[in-house]
Amino acid sequence: MNDDPGAANANAEHLDAQEIHETVLKHTQALRTEIARAIVGQEQVVREVLLALLCRGHGLLIGVPGLAKTLLVSTVARSLGLEFSRIQFTPDLMPSDITGTEVIEENRDTGRREMRFVRGPLFANIILADEINRTPPKTQAALLEAMQERHVTASGVRHDLSEPFFVLATQNPIEQEGTYPLPEAQLDRFMVMIRVDYPSHDEEAEIIRRTTTGTPSEITPVLDADQIRQLQDWVRAVPVPDHTIDYALRLTRSTRKPGRGEPDHRPAFVRDYLAWGAGPRATQNLILAAKASALLDGRNAVTIQDIQAVTHPVMRHRMHLNFQAEADRILPDDLIDQLVRATPENADDTQPAAMLSNNR
Repeated sequence: MNDDPGAANANAEHLDAQEIHETVLKHTQALRTEIARAIVGQEQVVREVLLALLCRGHGLLIGVPGLAKTLLVSTVARSLGLEFSRIQFTPDLMPSDITGTEVIEENRDTGRREMRFVRGPLFANIILADEINRTPPKTQAALLEAMQERHVTASGVRHDLSEPFFVLATQNPIEQEGTYPLPEAQLDRFMVMIRVDYPSHDEEAEIIRRTTTGTPSEITPVLDADQIRQLQDWVRAVPVPDHTIDYALRLTRSTRKPGRGEPDHRPAFVRDYLAWGAGPRATQNLILAAKASALLDGRNAVTIQDIQAVTHPVMRHRMHLNFQAEADRILPDDLIDQLVRATPENADDTQPAAMLSNNR
């Protein structure tokens, strides 16, 4: 697999824009249909999972128990026909339990003892890191290092992970006893944070009907690894106008304290409620996710509306709220809503952002 944007553009030249859009829509609709055989509703959650997959990113699913987070991930894996591995994180889990370990074995031909690397469950295409906040930081760090580097090292030897490689971690937001919350630097490794909410009345009724009668639905693979890599290349090739990049920059940079000698253009609510804001990785992921969003919607260029559509999953875990925000019961999504309203789409708009957003 090649992450070079030039290679992605070269791959896209074999088909015109219309053919690419038709192929993407056909594949993603088939994938959604298979997922819907097991998952009722949750269309936005499924879309955000697909955004991360198409961008070669990783996702963190946040939701209380019983909302089918684990079932969703396993269903996605079965729909893609990829190797799936579930890791149940516990307080006694060690890094070698997930990455693999060196063992001594005897060579039957020579009679000599040799070291052999036994691969751990991390060597799969789709990884479900279940309850990632239940394991100590050293094991979390081993997973997050593999997510970033896409390889593990044992006894000085590098072992590359399978491609495509996609991690979906789950976390219970209400249980804090005996947990190890991910620090901000490690949260930043996840491209998106996906909130899984309770189903509606009708959706829950359908869930009950499906799960208390009959047999589970059979899931048929509709995409293979090569097709997924092709979709990922096409996402990279989607063009982004300069004014859209500028909008994404203004959106993220307005959450940060200005550098020395720079004017402070942060809205008032940002100064009041944020300890620190989103870094450059947030802007990168906004653009990538917006590219995937445009492709999923059948468009061949990214618009400002695409940026706005992915702002919540990309930025909600990249802004650290201060004590005042907690005291006023302000949530990251509340700040993002205000931030989108406060950021002019036109860079030449002379109306100060702070004047647009003083309603808390």
